[in-house]
Amino acid sequence: MPLLLALLLPVLSACEIGTFGLASFRFETPAPGGVVAGPSAEFVLDLPSGQSGLSIWLDGAPLAPGEWTETAGEARGALDGLAPGLHELRAEANLPLLLGSVPIRIATRASFAVGAAPRFSVRESVEQLHVTRADPGAELSLLDANGDEVDSGVADYQGSLIFRELEPGLGYRVVAPGAPPEVSRGLRVLSVEASTPPQEFYDGQVLEPGYGYVTMRDGTQLSVFVSLPGPPEDGPYPVLVNYSGYDPSQPVGPLQLGGFDLSFLCEEFPVLCDAPAAPEGLIAGVLGFATVGVNMRGTACSGGAYDFFETLQVLDGYDIIETVATQSWAGKVGMVGISFPGISQLFVASAQPPSLAAITPLAVISGVDTTMNPGGILNDGFAVEWATNVLDKADPYGHGWEQGRVDDGDAVCEENQLLHSQKVDIIQKAYDNPFYVPEIYDPLSPRAFADRIEVPIFTSGAWQDEQTGGHFPELWNRFTNAPIVKYTGYNGAHADGFTPQVLAEWKNFLDFYVAEEIRPISDTIRGFGPLLFREIFGVAVPIPPERFSPDDDFATQLAEYESEPPIRILMESGGVPNRPAGAPIAAYTLEFESWPPPETEPQRYYLHADGSLRTFTPSEADAASSFQHDDAKGDETYLVNDAFEKAVPDIQWLPETPGRQVGFLTEPFAEDTVLVGHASADLWIQSTAADADLEVLVSEVRPDGFERYVSSGWLRASRRALSPESTPLKPVQTHVEADAEPLPAGEWTPVRVEIYPFAHAFRAGTQLRIAISTPGGNKGRWKFDILQLGAGVTHAVAHSAEHPSSVLLPVIPDVVVPTPLPPCPSLRSQPCRAFVPEVNTSF
Repeated sequence: MPLLLALLLPVLSACEIGTFGLASFRFETPAPGGVVAGPSAEFVLDLPSGQSGLSIWLDGAPLAPGEWTETAGEARGALDGLAPGLHELRAEANLPLLLGSVPIRIATRASFAVGAAPRFSVRESVEQLHVTRADPGAELSLLDANGDEVDSGVADYQGSLIFRELEPGLGYRVVAPGAPPEVSRGLRVLSVEASTPPQEFYDGQVLEPGYGYVTMRDGTQLSVFVSLPGPPEDGPYPVLVNYSGYDPSQPVGPLQLGGFDLSFLCEEFPVLCDAPAAPEGLIAGVLGFATVGVNMRGTACSGGAYDFFETLQVLDGYDIIETVATQSWAGKVGMVGISFPGISQLFVASAQPPSLAAITPLAVISGVDTTMNPGGILNDGFAVEWATNVLDKADPYGHGWEQGRVDDGDAVCEENQLLHSQKVDIIQKAYDNPFYVPEIYDPLSPRAFADRIEVPIFTSGAWQDEQTGGHFPELWNRFTNAPIVKYTGYNGAHADGFTPQVLAEWKNFLDFYVAEEIRPISDTIRGFGPLLFREIFGVAVPIPPERFSPDDDFATQLAEYESEPPIRILMESGGVPNRPAGAPIAAYTLEFESWPPPETEPQRYYLHADGSLRTFTPSEADAASSFQHDDAKGDETYLVNDAFEKAVPDIQWLPETPGRQVGFLTEPFAEDTVLVGHASADLWIQSTAADADLEVLVSEVRPDGFERYVSSGWLRASRRALSPESTPLKPVQTHVEADAEPLPAGEWTPVRVEIYPFAHAFRAGTQLRIAISTPGGNKGRWKFDILQLGAGVTHAVAHSAEHPSSVLLPVIPDVVVPTPLPPCPSLRSQPCRAFVPEVNTSF
């Protein structure tokens, strides 16, 4: 129904010929019963063939012939000086009914409303329209070019409202109720394809060193902090962009290290006296890169509203890269960042900004589901806590430093807060969509678009990452169109991307693909760096020696670099003999040409009734072990009394309560056995309930009586349906609602649980343990919103000849392990506890 009919009063529009109408004689524009912005409007009148003597009136007054023009089939005119309120157009013409007959007089009319000039503002955007300064609580309607309502909403407490997911097109109007209503001008909603600005848009922007703003294609301004390694006129400098919803654009000022004044270093490293808040910006700055930190829309002093990796965020990244590339001080442009600003690089690179040279995403996710919903179970520990923290900061003035800028006269930052209250609640979206909905989750999952990235990539991650998790290798065989990719995996914590053993190769990569020259680390940084690393990791860590030299031919060294195996696995970080325990230094390195490693020889171990893991199938006709479900277990974590990144944080990994898990143990290995990659627990499950949440733990049991954590996997049994992407070592569930199915009562059901990838050397004399339980207790920051099944529920795992449960492990043969068994604890993020032998309960 046209809006006017609902807002004002019913309006008739008819074609009159005595007692019957004529459809070819009518006003197309303004739409009958419609609303126009005024004070001007155009009209279009369809004319029947053979008419003559046309006259047109507005509100009873005739329009002069010069105010409209008549062509074949229509009349067009312009109306000026229209006052707000109701108006009527009327037209009359002569029309002969029969050839040679006396014509009759025909008439038509159209009533329309002219709205008052709006007090609110509307910004046109890509598939969106952004309203600000409306009356709080006002009900706003969105009309299309035909005058039909296509959306509506209520302005929030700041008078803001965003209309999202709009079809691209012209002629949209926003209407606020009133007598007369307030009506916006005609608005355009852009498509993604049509929104790319001309080069002049980027060329016209100037970014100065320090704090400022960069303008996006829809006019939104994002806060930015630029740091240069020297005067602008001495450029161009290689540039690294840090883009996230943290605080990359926040100015910090002079940097202090443990209260120590670093101003004496500012001449050599200007970034130290005008530092960005982001550590990536600081590290890159002291290595001679220009850095640009940009806050995503809807965060800090940036305009717009926050919506986790929506299309606009990705397009903003494109615009940032292209704008930075035009600056007089800018050379090639790459991206840097760990975690949030690491993940953002994958999204931005998938949009293929032409000026992007390379990306270096560290500690990233393969998909939002593998961190938010591992195995189909909501991670209401870190995942929900992180999303809540970012969402809370996306409120107006939510980061805390915006108010200071506004108080100092930053009118842009103040204006930019108006849309922050229109943020999208990603947490509620996760609760509302517990199953995998491709239309929702594919755009948020880098594995779904990794093949669209066409620039060089350096990426790394920790198997035991307590925040984003260890599923990142799922990307490693998906960057199929990137010209070169360098991968690094290691045991450790989330922040271990900032360890020298990773940063040294990160810098080599950036020298080759962004700086395009070999630039050795200065002696000052080599002397000062270990002190900085001691502040972070608790032990001084030296910077590795240079592998490449500015004195040697660049092209030759680049060819050598590109010929090296792309996959580098840092083994036993923290366990180097004669080094402090937990120091982030690898004991040795493995290299592979592809992922999964082509050398892999899968080894299957079967669960047996005596609690053993053996390479042969069980012989018992009917054997199974059971454990009790515990509704509270999902909230359990191991206790950490120190920062995860410290050398040997105080971690209390408690033994499992008897009866809450079943465990199975190999014989002591006769020789060193190295496992690298995914693993699969292929179980036969039965439950007294219709569903079961499962965790499969892999650990190392040592001759000294300690047990060391290695990896875990999770699955809600009703989500067990497998995707065609599954392999023997990597079960992949569909997680779509249509495939979900309860466990059949009283029957054994095959269930495959993906064990997240890892790399671990089991020394001769150690044993591998598999434990199966309800999720919880084996991670530092992940908690699980497990099924609340009540007391007395029992889950069972079969290990019989007919139902032989097993685990398939990724063995890498012929690896010579050069170091002795590291003490417990020492390996980073692999806590230890006293081993308690399992006494399984028969089912």
